Amino acid sequence: MCRQLMDLPGPRWKKGKDGKNFAALAATNPMSTIVAELQASLRDAEAVAILSGDGKDAILAVGANQATLLNRAAFGRAVDNAGEDKQWFQLGPEEVFFLCHALRCITVESENKKQMGEGELWDLLTSTSEPFLEMYKAYEHLRLKNWVVRSGLQYGADFVAYRHHPALVHSEFAVIVVPEGKMFGARCGRMKVWPDLLCALRASGSVAKTLLFLTISTKNCELRSSDCLEQLIVHERMINRWIPQQCREQQDKPHREEANRDEQRQKQCKEKSIREEQEDTRDGASKTAMD
Repeated sequence: MCRQLMDLPGPRWKKGKDGKNFAALAATNPMSTIVAELQASLRDAEAVAILSGDGKDAILAVGANQATLLNRAAFGRAVDNAGEDKQWFQLGPEEVFFLCHALRCITVESENKKQMGEGELWDLLTSTSEPFLEMYKAYEHLRLKNWVVRSGLQYGADFVAYRHHPALVHSEFAVIVVPEGKMFGARCGRMKVWPDLLCALRASGSVAKTLLFLTISTKNCELRSSDCLEQLIVHERMINRWIPQQCREQQDKPHREEANRDEQRQKQCKEKSIREEQEDTRDGASKTAMD
């Protein structure tokens, strides 16, 4: 295995039935602009998300304009049995807290319609899922860099990251979140043995994704409130399989190309020399005939 020994593949843009250039479409509609529009629209609408009883997800009721922006920004999943006046979106825990904490564009209510403060919501989400802290920090880290982040469960990862909307481009990274430090307790044991790392690497490679490790660490920080999020450090590590034959071929390619160019130049020089000799021979024959 190696880290960044070979160039990473670029984004794999999807193709429309009419041959539409999705890369150009994404360039004219950057994700940062779409998320900013969504943030402003949800604030103006005073959107409210209602948590489920177990706190594992939430339902957000929005109007048609907000629904369009949620779809474009790839947040949540539209619920089919929504009413006519309002459209409902099911949000995961990381999405709920991101919209509430990072973008500050929604308020959250419990199942019994009681409004929840950020601290109360944090306590509920961390008590419901022990690794929520590091998972949210990884989600926020990528989202704030304008990556679209979705569940990576079907790929054997925590998340997958898209350069733009999943309808336009395939995901580039399979993301594994690795907490590091005594503050995280037993959760620090992830990816500490070679078989785990090799399995993750094989799984990501088989679906044409680069394996991205996000290591979440902290030095001196209590993990009891959302204030600790500012103190957490995220390290990005991209891991690729080292394929000797492929590396050798990539290294040999410039040499082969240079050798071909030299051979072509020699051939051209030889042909030029032959033509000059033939011309000299014809000129000599002409002078002899005149004499």
